[in-house]
Amino acid sequence: MNLLLKNIKQLIGITENSDVIKRGKAQGAVNTLDNAYLLIRNNIIDSFGPMHDCPNVSMDTHDCSGRLVLPMYVDSHTHLVFAESRAAEMNMRLHGKSYQEIAEAGGGILNSAAKLHAMSEQQLYDAAHLRLENAIKQGTGAIEIKSGYGLNIEDEMKMLRVIRVLKSLSPIPMKATFLGAHALPHEYKNNKAAYMYLVCNEMLPRIAGEGLADYIDIFCETGYFDLDDLKQVIESGDKHGLKAKVHVNQFSSFGAVKMACEMGVLSVDHLEVMTEDDYVALSNANTIATGLPLCSMFLDIPYTPGRQLIDKNIPLSIASDFNPGSAPSSNLNLAFGLACAKLKLTPEEAFNALTYNAAFAMEVQHEVGSIQVGKKANLILTKPANGLEDIPYWFGDSMIGSVIV
Repeated sequence: MNLLLKNIKQLIGITENSDVIKRGKAQGAVNTLDNAYLLIRNNIIDSFGPMHDCPNVSMDTHDCSGRLVLPMYVDSHTHLVFAESRAAEMNMRLHGKSYQEIAEAGGGILNSAAKLHAMSEQQLYDAAHLRLENAIKQGTGAIEIKSGYGLNIEDEMKMLRVIRVLKSLSPIPMKATFLGAHALPHEYKNNKAAYMYLVCNEMLPRIAGEGLADYIDIFCETGYFDLDDLKQVIESGDKHGLKAKVHVNQFSSFGAVKMACEMGVLSVDHLEVMTEDDYVALSNANTIATGLPLCSMFLDIPYTPGRQLIDKNIPLSIASDFNPGSAPSSNLNLAFGLACAKLKLTPEEAFNALTYNAAFAMEVQHEVGSIQVGKKANLILTKPANGLEDIPYWFGDSMIGSVIV
């Protein structure tokens, strides 16, 4: 695509380089340019600047008068490939059942695994492709997708093959994460050690050997997987060249953040329950904290303490956690609003958490996440707006006019 955007009311999220993640006060810094142009050549940002420097070129143009232009969001934590809705479980929660109680009754992750087992690869792809298209329309310009609803070799690989096809056809950057340690299948309920052996010594070598995953993950939580399992997954991933991005502290804190940081994981995701030891561990590490506010809203659980994380100089990203059980939404515009209203972030801090820092959380910071010459022209053009704060302010109505990918 070759396109000239003219008369941009405000160009938001400008960077000269993307070498260092934003943390502390820097997380609230957003460079902008009023009355700007932006030139796209071959889907890459070729140049931008004030309108009085706009080049006279022969190509399609788009008048952006009254509109903001910003980089598309980066969604670094999703479970976009799944079988079917779990709306019935929402009804169970409304009748007083907790997330853990639903799981113990055969719902939750195991419910998704059973439904996925019954679907063909083509059916999974068709459903996931529609979800991906919808996410892009809502402003997502790069995405990570996890497995984790297979829980056996064949179905985990089926999920990851679907992600590989999506990646090959997608107009946006995509990363795949192997999440075999998501829950214990029924047949391993009383033999977790045997299942962990399956994940690390049978599933992982085949998945890594076929190049199906970029990262490895585990749901380290009370009633699921413990610190020994976390250590085993991270070490096994390292052996096969897969960095870890891990689920921790959704319902409890028992040392997972500290261990994950000491072992050099890329990101720790959820963090709804935090202790002082967890903050200290993150403050002394290069690990990224990822909040998932759509999950907190849907399950009615505490929100990631975003304000405290930023004030403690810890880099924060925000993602959707799109999945059928605890966050059935890929709407990062809503996540933007929640980040401000519930995590107590400023619009600028939330914007960086959803774009620039989120790109670091899936290692695509040199491709997307900011307005920078040489990056992909994955852009949001807003409806007429006053400024960045309009996006979280109008949280119930998308301010996106159109997207460019």
